[in-house]
Amino acid sequence: MLSVSNLKISFEDNHVLDGFNLDLDSGDIFALLGDSGSGKSSALRFIAGLEKAQLGSVALDGNDLSSDGSHSVKPELREIGMVFQDYSLFPHMTVFDNISFGINHLSKKEKIIEVEKLLELISLEGIEKKYPHQLSGGEQQRVSLARSLATAPKLLLLDEPFSSLDKSHRDQLVKEVRVILKKAGVTSILVTHDEAEANTFADKIGKIEKKQLLIS
Repeated sequence: MLSVSNLKISFEDNHVLDGFNLDLDSGDIFALLGDSGSGKSSALRFIAGLEKAQLGSVALDGNDLSSDGSHSVKPELREIGMVFQDYSLFPHMTVFDNISFGINHLSKKEKIIEVEKLLELISLEGIEKKYPHQLSGGEQQRVSLARSLATAPKLLLLDEPFSSLDKSHRDQLVKEVRVILKKAGVTSILVTHDEAEANTFADKIGKIEKKQLLIS
């Protein structure tokens, strides 16, 4: 499903990644570990098409998205979803409008069906009319996940989405999100610095050491 080959990323004289390679099968849930500044988020942003690199290629479901460190497909056309640490929900929009934001090509009836299906998937049925400030942090993050899944991405990238939650809520949400992604069958990459979180969440785990990816 996903192949990242020979990724090399540098920021001026700071060589972050050199020879990063990753292959994932359809439905894999992968966790990417590494110290702060090791290049975890940079790798994720290159896969998403948000940052260039000195070298490296990305292929998704047989389609070449990037080569030689440059991108041939724009981020919005990559069929890749992203979930961030800060939820990134629009505060002035209801849950319904947040989740349906990326599917405006659908009719109102189709949107309603899709949002209801996603709310059932994340076990938050009946909150369509609520606003983000009326939800807990964990609920907001699940809504953010539903919004990312609404566009039916082939790959979902999660950049430390649980780190702003307290430990008791974080541990539970990690388990819940894993179940949601398994039900959806979406190939996923979680970036985290928490080894216990990675072990709970992922099928496969890799760690960036000495600028390369080592998979355990």
